[in-house]
Amino acid sequence: MPPPVFRFAPSPNGYLHLGHAYSALLNADLARAGGGRLLLRIEDIDTTRCRPDYEAAIYQDLAWLGIAWEPEVRRQSDHLDLYRDAVAQLTARGLVYPAFESRAEIARLVAARDAVAPWRRDPDGAPLYPGSGKTLSAAERAKLIASGTPYALRLDMDAARALVGELSWSERGEGPAGETGTVAARPDAWGDVVIARKETPTSYHLSVVIDDALQGVTEVVRGADLFWATSVHRLLQVLLDLPTPVYRHHRLLRDAEGRKLSKSSAATGLRELRAAGVSPQQIRSMVGLAPAG
Repeated sequence: MPPPVFRFAPSPNGYLHLGHAYSALLNADLARAGGGRLLLRIEDIDTTRCRPDYEAAIYQDLAWLGIAWEPEVRRQSDHLDLYRDAVAQLTARGLVYPAFESRAEIARLVAARDAVAPWRRDPDGAPLYPGSGKTLSAAERAKLIASGTPYALRLDMDAARALVGELSWSERGEGPAGETGTVAARPDAWGDVVIARKETPTSYHLSVVIDDALQGVTEVVRGADLFWATSVHRLLQVLLDLPTPVYRHHRLLRDAEGRKLSKSSAATGLRELRAAGVSPQQIRSMVGLAPAG
């Protein structure tokens, strides 16, 4: 039986903090305990926020923590054509449509609907897409695209769900309400999610399932804030005929006010802690992990 394959996949849009350290160390510990492999992926599709100096800092922080990963590091920005191909596949099946409303226009539409009755929100609390992109004619869409109007490519959730049966995943961690074992996926709760934009040929949801499949990842260990996003990932895996890893969602580290740690918090930044003389073993203790063997 081949060894399990784990991955740590940070975005270089800021410096790593204690929450990242916990996730990276947990992946490394599980890979070591199971005789598995640990891969590193740089999720840098957000070209407006991702920077080379942040990427360099990721390598420095992980090496300081004593984490070793296999070459080669996969950088999402090097594989945009693969994501375009996947979008083209879904589009050819009638599962994708362009939506042209700006974020401000969407906010106004949601406010108008909220004035009548509470508009549905996704598991992250964001309003479901309220626009009319799905009902535009082919001629109207072509005219807007030709005019240079920005757009998001959205997955037609109703059409996609009609093609697949019931979905679930194997959870070895725990969800927000204690969900574990076989978990029923609920992609409908996300509405018509964005899978690409005019200026960016992919999204987190799309690129993560493609990357995990192409890298042979068998164990996805990540924060509990992504627990219900797995529903969308399972749907895309079926639509694109991709393998399904086992998932392990772990607890989130929070600040004194109970908020999830942010990359803007210097108090928990690994660079600042290292400069203050904190050791890697102390980091393990701070995030609730046993000393390294």
